[in-house]
Amino acid sequence: MSWIIDASVALKWVVEEEGSDVAVTLLAGPIVAPDLVRTELANALWSKTRRGEIEALHAQAGLAEVEAILPVVPTTALTGRALQIALQLRHPVYDCIYLALAEALDMRLVTADRRLSAACQESPFAGRIAVLTDLQ
Repeated sequence: MSWIIDASVALKWVVEEEGSDVAVTLLAGPIVAPDLVRTELANALWSKTRRGEIEALHAQAGLAEVEAILPVVPTTALTGRALQIALQLRHPVYDCIYLALAEALDMRLVTADRRLSAACQESPFAGRIAVLTDLQ
C-alpha cells in the first residue's frame, strides 16, 4: 500500500519509541509526504535534543537521513484546501496539509497523532487516515 507519512511517523525512524518497529516497515512501500514534514521533524528533533533525550549529532544525522529517503511534495498548492479541511475539522492547518495531500493523491495518511485521527472520525476523512499502531 502507498502512504502519506507525517512527522510523527518519520520521527520514529530516528528515535526509538512506541511504534518505531511498525514505522520502519512502511519504508518498504511507496511513501510520500508534504515538504512541511521536514520542518516539523526538525522541530521535534530539536525538542528532544533540548530535553536531553537525544544528542544534537543524532538529531542532525536523523534529519539528513529522513530527507534522503522520504520523497516530498511542495505544500504551496495544498494550503487552500488544507485551510478548508482545518475549518471543517476544527483542527490546525499544519496537520491538515497531510490530509490535503492524501486527498489530492488519493492515498491514505498514516500518523501516530491520535488527536488528528480523532478529529477525522465522523468526517469524510475517516477513511483517509490510519493510526500507526493499528497497522501492527
